[in-house]
Amino acid sequence: MSAPLSALDLRDGQMEALARSDSAVRVRERIAHYAGAVRIPANGVELYVVRNFLTLGECAALIRLIDANRVPSPVVSDDPVPSYRTSETCYLYPGPDAVTAVESKLDDLTGLDPIFGEALQGQRYAVGQEFKPHHDFFDTGQHYWRNQVPIGGQRTWSAMTFLNEPSLGGRTNFPTAGVMIAPKAGNLVIWNNMDALGRPNPGSLHQGMPVEQGVKYVLTKWYRERPWCR
Repeated sequence: MSAPLSALDLRDGQMEALARSDSAVRVRERIAHYAGAVRIPANGVELYVVRNFLTLGECAALIRLIDANRVPSPVVSDDPVPSYRTSETCYLYPGPDAVTAVESKLDDLTGLDPIFGEALQGQRYAVGQEFKPHHDFFDTGQHYWRNQVPIGGQRTWSAMTFLNEPSLGGRTNFPTAGVMIAPKAGNLVIWNNMDALGRPNPGSLHQGMPVEQGVKYVLTKWYRERPWCR
């Protein structure tokens, strides 16, 4: 059981939430003016789709990088369950032209300083593989949170780009928001993991549904409230 919060902890938490809320205003305005960006009507979560965010050539180049260096996907948790996330992951660090291109586009889309972004992750889902319902924000009541505080703190925005289209299945589902998004190569989905007051938003619950035929590739970028350092 975690220790009770002090008055100082509560004040600091409120200040951090306010800073996240203020930052979200700037990101929201930036996305609103980005070509191809559409806000998706959703219950209790701020969610957008950006059509044709990447070209098919960029998608193909990223898929090749993922296939060359994929490993079983990790889960940040005090007690990770192996069956919870069954995809494979490839960390994509600066260097290759395809990585530079997508990082530049993400910077332009969000307006966030690149130092707030975690390293890009590519994921590969084969038939039957999935990522069960989860939140991208960190549970500050869990022990693992202590390790996240000094390396950037809370996750704020999530940006996920579909790199291909499996033959069947593999949709991204926001169950409490009532939204399900089918994979479309080059399209990006971006959402705010915080609520209007800058607090972790339970309504951002989402899942990568099982692939039924074919293979699915996606690219994910998470942003932190402070500079990310690993």
